[in-house]
Amino acid sequence: MLMGRYRLRFTSGTDYFVIMMVIYLSCFVFIVNVAEAVSIQDECKVNRCKHHEPLVRFPFRLQGLQPPHCGYPDPGFQLSCSENNETALKLPRSMKLLVKHIDYKAQRIHLYDPSRCLWRQLVHLNLSSFPFMFEEPSYPLAFYYLFNCSSNDESLYDNRIVRCLSTPGSQIIAFESDVGYVYNNILLNCSNIGNFSTVIPPTLIDFQLVWYRPYCVDCEKEGRGCRLKNNSTKDQTECFDIPRHHIGARQKLMVAGVVLGCFILATIVIGVGWTLHLDKREKESQLKIEKFLEDYRSLKPSRYSYADIKRITNHFKDKLGQGGYGTVFKGRLSNDVLVAVKVLNNFKGNGEEFINEVGSMGRIHHVNVTRLVGFCADGYERALVYEYLPNESLEKFIFAAKGDNRSLSWEKLHDIALGVAKGIEYLHQGCEQRILHFDIKPHNILLDHNFNPKISDFGLAKLCSKEQSAISMTTARGTMGYIAPEVLSRNFGNVSYKSDVYSFGMLLLEMVGGRKNIDVTVENTSQVYFPEWAYNCLDKGEEMGIRIEDEEQTGIAKKLTIVGLWCIQWYPVDRPPMKAVVQMLEGESNVLTLPPNPFASADQTKMGATMSRKPVNIELATISELE
Repeated sequence: MLMGRYRLRFTSGTDYFVIMMVIYLSCFVFIVNVAEAVSIQDECKVNRCKHHEPLVRFPFRLQGLQPPHCGYPDPGFQLSCSENNETALKLPRSMKLLVKHIDYKAQRIHLYDPSRCLWRQLVHLNLSSFPFMFEEPSYPLAFYYLFNCSSNDESLYDNRIVRCLSTPGSQIIAFESDVGYVYNNILLNCSNIGNFSTVIPPTLIDFQLVWYRPYCVDCEKEGRGCRLKNNSTKDQTECFDIPRHHIGARQKLMVAGVVLGCFILATIVIGVGWTLHLDKREKESQLKIEKFLEDYRSLKPSRYSYADIKRITNHFKDKLGQGGYGTVFKGRLSNDVLVAVKVLNNFKGNGEEFINEVGSMGRIHHVNVTRLVGFCADGYERALVYEYLPNESLEKFIFAAKGDNRSLSWEKLHDIALGVAKGIEYLHQGCEQRILHFDIKPHNILLDHNFNPKISDFGLAKLCSKEQSAISMTTARGTMGYIAPEVLSRNFGNVSYKSDVYSFGMLLLEMVGGRKNIDVTVENTSQVYFPEWAYNCLDKGEEMGIRIEDEEQTGIAKKLTIVGLWCIQWYPVDRPPMKAVVQMLEGESNVLTLPPNPFASADQTKMGATMSRKPVNIELATISELE
């Protein structure tokens, strides 16, 4: 048990220092107490019954602790300690009251009865033969009649009931002599039990008394002791200097032994504690490794039951968001691993999104792609478990940024754009099979605690061989505004990885404009379709009306715009691959050239562009989707 207690306390070097200081301080306090205990005893030194009780010194003395000559010879100045070590003053007729405070400078003593019934003790108190008296203005001497009444109607007695003397069914009533006759008509059921005179009103709880001799006020004010003069009358006092006690040789040896013992004890305790600390640190290191391995296993894509999903999400307590394919909840695998759990709607689709997510994300390991931690396929219940990203999606930052309220700097926007481009390049070239995302948009770009971007939501993704550059599709997929023209109409070419390049270009232009690319709320109608308006501004050398603080930020905005315009060329063959996009974003903006104008014919609708300068690349082979 002793070793267990030490193991709980000794946890670090700082703890050892604190504990050592506590032990040394305890030794110091103990030494001081020993020095006081072994010092030359003064039989009349200040004493008390216990801590917080009043200090007792001349003219008072504590019976049994101080000899008679230490106090004034009058018996009234003799105090004693009760069974509970409370300071008590013995009054005439064996009455006892407790001492609350003694003011030696004002020569005043504060008394109280713990039973809160002074009349029980003081009805017969006569201070004429006592060294104390009431301080002016004093209570006058009054004569009281006491009656014992059987009626319980308190209203009859005009609040003259002495409650602490009364008992159930027996009310004790007190009347002063000059008013008692008025109540003769209500005392028919009462019997007189006594008449007496006293200076204590029945409502008094505690009181103060003063003494005028011996007179020690001057000594107290000077901070000196007061005592009776030798061979003089009992009223003559003198002041004296309170001596300081010195420790003798024997006492010094005792104190030295105590000091040495304390230091030896402290050294032993610290040595044992340090040994236990090393042992505990070794065990903590082992536990840390075990915990890491446990967390590492939890980060690999694992299959969970629906009961596990409910436990991880604390029964779906913390909802993060909701989309067309399901609801996302915040969850926890362990104390250090937070996750986002997307519970798929069972009535949506035939399970294709679930298969796409697990099939594609389970093989992805890139810093700019959201990691799939696990999945659940428990009957009709399906869920996907991702790593948790606290800053949510890019959408809330770029579309909420208006003018001076832009929440992301241009430098950070550039870093995010580069990170997303590298993530898409990895999907297209870094995996064993090429992964086409088909839903690149701000909502699917999540940000970690350092605002590093991660591509998410692979529900519409398709796998294909890297040797092939096109894919057959029966229906269009994606989000309007980001879908490449060839996905909607084969007149623009075959569907391929270049479709993701187009979506990325639209994403870049929205990051620059801080708004949706099609915004009918703008005042200038020429700015409704931001990509065309931005191209015209760059082509004419005009400012794009975006708040930019310095030339460096101007270069970033221009670079992102030019790269975005290259990516949204109507025909796939006109768009650069993601590897070239990454190179453009990493390079200087002044070396970039403006792409061909994809909006050359103004009389065409924005999604039905005119024919490009280049013909459709008919050499792109159409291949089947890989299941």
